[in-house]
Amino acid sequence: MLLRYFYDPRLAHASYLVGCQATGEAIVVDPGRDIEPYLDVAEAEELRIVAAVETHIHADFLSGARELAERVGAHLFLSDEGDENWKYTFAPKYEHTLLKDGDTFKVGNIKFEVMHTPGHTPEHISLLLTDTAGASEPMGIFTGDFVFVGSIGRPDLLEKAAGISGTAEAGARQMFRSVERFKQLPDYLQVWPAHGAGSACGKGLGAIPSSTVGYEKLFNPGLRFDDEEEFVRWLLADQPEPPRYFAVMKRLNKEDRPVLHALPQPEHLPVDRLKALLDAGALVVDTRPATAFAVAHVPGTINIPFDNSFTTWAGWFLPYDRDFYLIADETRVPDVVRALVSIGLDRVAGFFCPSAVDQWMALGQPVQKYEVALPQEIAERVLRGDVTLLDVRGEAERHEDGTIPGAHHIMLGYLPERVTELPAEKPVVVHCRTGHRSAIAASILQAHGVERVINLLGGFRDWERAGLPVERDGHRRA
Repeated sequence: MLLRYFYDPRLAHASYLVGCQATGEAIVVDPGRDIEPYLDVAEAEELRIVAAVETHIHADFLSGARELAERVGAHLFLSDEGDENWKYTFAPKYEHTLLKDGDTFKVGNIKFEVMHTPGHTPEHISLLLTDTAGASEPMGIFTGDFVFVGSIGRPDLLEKAAGISGTAEAGARQMFRSVERFKQLPDYLQVWPAHGAGSACGKGLGAIPSSTVGYEKLFNPGLRFDDEEEFVRWLLADQPEPPRYFAVMKRLNKEDRPVLHALPQPEHLPVDRLKALLDAGALVVDTRPATAFAVAHVPGTINIPFDNSFTTWAGWFLPYDRDFYLIADETRVPDVVRALVSIGLDRVAGFFCPSAVDQWMALGQPVQKYEVALPQEIAERVLRGDVTLLDVRGEAERHEDGTIPGAHHIMLGYLPERVTELPAEKPVVVHCRTGHRSAIAASILQAHGVERVINLLGGFRDWERAGLPVERDGHRRA
């Protein structure tokens, strides 16, 4: 048997190729939309991908199961648990098998046993793997978004992201029963989850790619509860805000959608197109580092640096129903596009090279910039109230870490529609935990007409390290 791990750091998404070397057949577990890495490994290992399986209807990325079905004829194994709202309506287009708790199927000599593990979603399944060529008992379990290393899946996404009211508590209670069942598994079983640190599908996920059932029983906080009410309170508390695009992913992953046959290749546009696009209300995303954007940028553009959090914030801010444009280095455009299409943002209509900013200035067009300041440099103005202080962290972070006295709070993802809540007569000092998200926020503020913006370098972390005043639980301390 061959087991190969794939990880997309921008989505914190883990997927797996499992191959039977005796028969040359392979299956992909929870594939991402870009299927080239699976095909490359299969070819190198002289395997044929004959199937794909999903643990659930994903919310944070587009599954590549359909791409595998159309490209190589992969048979799809999909959950048939949950009510009518959680069925794969696209499934009849492809060869498929619907799975219930206790079902088994094989790929070559490798047996998969289905374990219904609802909580994160009603239809969620986990998959016990047995290599029957050499063993009669399973060696591990693919847990999807059920059990992570150091955490468990959140049950509130259906309510917060998909707008299905009353499902968070019901999901938490389902999760309690699923966890109790997980605790009965043998300690030696390996645990292969679908996400790592940084995913919004849970809180406090570990960065280690795999674990064991026994280790998680000892150290996973989600497995320490015996009382259901205490468990529900813990699980629902302090969950991060779900990205706006999660609701779109749920729909696209269960209904019909365009299948990606090749990576889109947006047109390289000349700088003289930029003004007309912006004047027409087009959204232009500058993917340069925040340091470069702060020094000079084209008015009306927003800055989402192309780093490991790019996909998440693109999902918060970019439209699914109209074209948008990029400012990006030509050599990185394929990677940027690949990150965007992984969450279904296919409408990249064109791109400008970073040199377009200099060319823009050479044409006599105005540029914008925003200030940056260390906590020690700006503290007196903040504490005196000479500026408007904006905190763009999540609510859970504020609860855990504390706040700077007098700060307005608008979580970054909600900022575009709430800019008008900020007082207009003072400069705005914006901060997050470290200064990364606040740089994105600074660009959004300026794109929405707030001229005087200052990004707090080092954010709340360096403010506190400098010994400046912080409030926790309503109490102020220096």
